[in-house]
Formats: sequence, C-alpha cells, structure tokens
Amino acid sequence: MLLVTAVDRKGLMQINVSARHGHLSPATQSKIEAKVSRLKRYFDRLTALNVTVDLEHSAQPAVEIVASAEHFHDLVSHEVSGQLWRSIDAATQKMEQQLRKHKEKVRDHKHVQSSRHP
Repeated sequence: MLLVTAVDRKGLMQINVSARHGHLSPATQSKIEAKVSRLKRYFDRLTALNVTVDLEHSAQPAVEIVASAEHFHDLVSHEVSGQLWRSIDAATQKMEQQLRKHKEKVRDHKHVQSSRHP
C-alpha cells in the first residue's frame, strides 16, 4: 500500500492518496491530488480528503473518496469503471454533489424564519 500526503496551501486540508493492490506513479498521484483539491471550492470546512485507488482488478479500477469536514460526519463516494481516470472523475463528481447538498442544507437551515413569535 502506497500513501502520499499533501496539505492544501490555501487552508488546512490534508489530502491522502493511497493505492491498494498496485502502484501509482508520482505523476498520477499529483494529478489525483490536484483534481480532488478542487473539492474545497464546494465546502470550505473540509479538513481532509482520503483517496484510495484499488487496483486489484486492473480492468475495473475502484476509487473511493472520503471527505472529512468540521462538525459533520464523513462523506464517502465510490466508483468502479473500465478506466482509472473515468473512475476518479465520477467519484469526484459524486463528492461534489454531496458537498453541494450539504452546503445548501447548512445555508438554508441558518436562514429559516422561526414561525414562533413572542
């Protein structure tokens, strides 16, 4: 198992990229880090992103992204596809959707008017 850790320069978000049952080149690792680091745009309270690439079935690489955020439970996205980059793109897109939905819930919750008036 290979583990690469990077810290986002803008904030304190840690990015971990690991490979299971295989090896990722340094260039591939840095591309994955760059791609998932953009998730910070959708929710700025992210503290860590853990990306695991499972290469056990070389014809069907699996990608899992786990996002940890302040004051919220971890969000997880999985994707299995015929190509590594297709799996990474799809898992990233699923995580974007989850982060957008969570951000909308947080934003709407803060702006809800109370129906009780004294």
